[in-house]
Amino acid sequence: MKKWVRKKYVYEEQSLFTLINQNKHSDDFVHFYNSQSPQPYWISYFSSLIDLEILHRDLLPYLNKTAPASLEELQAGLPFENIVITNALEKVQNELLKGSILIQFDEKDPAGALVPAEMKKARAVTMPEEEYSVVGPKESFVESLSTNINLIRKRLPVSELQVKDMIIGTLSKTKVSVLYIEGIANEENINTVMQRLRNVQYYQILDSSYIAQIIADNTNSIFPQLIDTERPDRASAALAEGSVVILVDGSPHSLIGPTTLISFFCAFDDYFVNWQLASAIRILRLLSVSFSILVTPIYVAVLSYHYELIPKDLMVTLVSSRRVIPLPPFLEALILELTIELLREAGARLPTKVGQTIGIVGGIVIGTAAVEAGLTSNVLLILVALAALASFTTPVYRMGNAIRLIRFPFLFFAELWGLLGIAMASIFLFGHLLRLTSLGRPYLEPIYPPRINDLKDAFVRLPLSWQSKRPFFLKTEDVHRFNGREANEKKDMDE
Repeated sequence: MKKWVRKKYVYEEQSLFTLINQNKHSDDFVHFYNSQSPQPYWISYFSSLIDLEILHRDLLPYLNKTAPASLEELQAGLPFENIVITNALEKVQNELLKGSILIQFDEKDPAGALVPAEMKKARAVTMPEEEYSVVGPKESFVESLSTNINLIRKRLPVSELQVKDMIIGTLSKTKVSVLYIEGIANEENINTVMQRLRNVQYYQILDSSYIAQIIADNTNSIFPQLIDTERPDRASAALAEGSVVILVDGSPHSLIGPTTLISFFCAFDDYFVNWQLASAIRILRLLSVSFSILVTPIYVAVLSYHYELIPKDLMVTLVSSRRVIPLPPFLEALILELTIELLREAGARLPTKVGQTIGIVGGIVIGTAAVEAGLTSNVLLILVALAALASFTTPVYRMGNAIRLIRFPFLFFAELWGLLGIAMASIFLFGHLLRLTSLGRPYLEPIYPPRINDLKDAFVRLPLSWQSKRPFFLKTEDVHRFNGREANEKKDMDE
């Protein structure tokens, strides 16, 4: 019999006949006997998991016209790959639940032939939604693991690209693939990923985000420690750099590691434009994130403790805008920040057209009404709106969520101790980032430890011909991308 022991299914002494009878409790399990064929047979499968076209087009015509004397002869005659003959009960049950068909010549036989006939339904490859770029490829990952591996392999058609599969989740039995390029990726990084995945103890893995949370170095940190991307070109580029990529069956996102904090603010389309423009946009992106975190805390700190820092001309504007405001700056800012978050969350959860309407109309109506009712000043309303807009410049969605959350501790510290509180919050933040690692590699690299080579593609993006070495923090086996001296030489054809 099958029973639940320590949250795992264990198979005691039983026969294949007993196992099939247990599966009959499910209405979608078919156990059929055909006595009219030249060789009578029993066929068993889950109708919700197999492709019925394969069953009726390829399998049943063969069984109904031929008389194989044994399962081995059946295996040789069927036009299918990977047919397995086994009497291992756990193997039989797992394959049935993956979409295989069990064939027996006698219902009491201890063994049977498992024919793969899995129903493969997947949506077509579409454009990225979260990481859309104006230039560059327009393909994104889908929920099919084999399709995702194909998208990567066609960009990296080399035999060194290795794919290692494993099954995770005591109930979901989710297939997870680890990809890396042999001879480039550091062996320690590969072993770290493989070991952490083998040690995962969880009942179901429905998406790559489960893996990202479970194998993270610090599960209590709000900062993501693996890059989550839906772009196969970004995943392929990471593999070529020496990173390790994790793909999860059923998830349209891949995980890239190890990574650094700066990597989360580097959009992949930075590499599709010239280096001057890419560097300017990257600097603007980093300044926008800093502005998003600090602008409302500085407003609260200055108005609560440091009036002397406000220029006289600006003081007149602030006094007139706050003349009828009954709330202190802290509550005023907190209410507006929470309102922006509510609008953002409502817009994300509602259907697309309704969400866009709520975001635009709700923001205008609520903002105008709040100013006219004297609950907030128009100056703070502008600052909060600009901060929300600046937070959207973060290319990676999960890092954007972390940036949104950081603002609130800074706001509380600013209310308690003014600019000193903001400085203290900054010290706590940088102290946490200094201790943080990604698969054992420093999270703040190349800031700390300082790496001159990696600064070529950090705050700015220097010309591609100058970046002949791979990132130092990955500790790759082959540190050179290409010959930098030859790349910088201009070779023209002689006429």
